[in-house]
Amino acid sequence: MNEETISPLNAASALTEVSVYAALREVYDPELPVNIVDLGLVYQVKIIEGWVGVKMSLTSPGCGLADQIAADAREKVLQVPGVLDADVRIVWQPAWNANFMTPEARKKLMIVK
Repeated sequence: MNEETISPLNAASALTEVSVYAALREVYDPELPVNIVDLGLVYQVKIIEGWVGVKMSLTSPGCGLADQIAADAREKVLQVPGVLDADVRIVWQPAWNANFMTPEARKKLMIVK
């Protein structure tokens, strides 16, 4: 077995919330230069035997890019070793606000708290 090969057992053990959040940090709201995790849009990650469920929100209920952002999030999660299927749901409770953002994200967007 070469170093690039990941067995199903190793892939399953590599699947953690940390690895899923790392993948989700590659997803950006196309209108903002900050990833969805640092924006505070990811509310929950659930892992059950290779299936990953993500509950996330958007900065605005009227966002016309909701389907695109959710699809991008799902595609990134599906690339995590050990993920067999993924479901990304947009939820509106709790309502997102800028307090959910990381300090780095607020700084990048010049939002003073």
